[in-house]
Amino acid sequence: MPIDFAAYILLAALVIVVIGSAIKIMREYERAVVFTLGRFTGVKGPGLIIIIPFVQQIVRVDLRTITLDVPSQDVISRDNVSVKVNAVIYFRVIDPDRAIIQVENFMVATSELAQTTLRSVLGKHELDEMLAERDKLNEDIQEILDKQTDAWGIKVANVEIKHVDIDESMVRAIARQAEAERNRRARIINAEGEFQAAEKLVDAAKLLGTAPEAMQLRLLNSLYDIAGDKSSTIVFPVPIDMLKGIFGNNANTPAPFVMGGDQTGQSAPTAGGETSPNKDA
Repeated sequence: MPIDFAAYILLAALVIVVIGSAIKIMREYERAVVFTLGRFTGVKGPGLIIIIPFVQQIVRVDLRTITLDVPSQDVISRDNVSVKVNAVIYFRVIDPDRAIIQVENFMVATSELAQTTLRSVLGKHELDEMLAERDKLNEDIQEILDKQTDAWGIKVANVEIKHVDIDESMVRAIARQAEAERNRRARIINAEGEFQAAEKLVDAAKLLGTAPEAMQLRLLNSLYDIAGDKSSTIVFPVPIDMLKGIFGNNANTPAPFVMGGDQTGQSAPTAGGETSPNKDA
């Protein structure tokens, strides 16, 4: 009788163990890849699933987005600058069966592929592009990774380059380059301003040339600006018509007046530009 009771207890414990191993509960974000005698038979979940103990095995796969930190990589850019770059990758499993069957460890495989792709893509660009066009580089890396991991049932959602570490000597060189670029832009802007000002002056001269009275008014305005309240300069405007009446037709280009004769005995030129004969001659 005690032997039969012990057998019943052993049988009940065995049944409990079998039922416990046959019943599996999968969370909402989990899927169970089922293998029957080593052969793939399907994907189950979420919720309560029942498998045949000792005949079927399951592998749990998480379908949530996984954040993978790519270690810092030594990259030589196209302009032969050595930098260290690290990134972060966001991906998730969309086909649990392929993620388990097609690759041994999809986490390790994705990490190694991300490292090699990061070095390959950044090595084709110059340092300025790494610093200024980071969004474009992120898209290129994400597109390449997504194509190569599609056979594993993995979807790469996003790639972000976090840090680009540059040597201290290159930082100083970049600062000098940026300063030279700013000086170049300043000179170009100054030259463009001078060119536009010259064009406006030419237009103004053409407009004033159509009306001499306007030129006279502009001259008087300029004289008023010169002889301001804080200036000791006194300006006496002389009408051009008066000079024409005094000097004749040569009023526009009057010859200089020289008081007295020179050492050669020649007399100085007169206002008309003619030289009077020497008295001794």
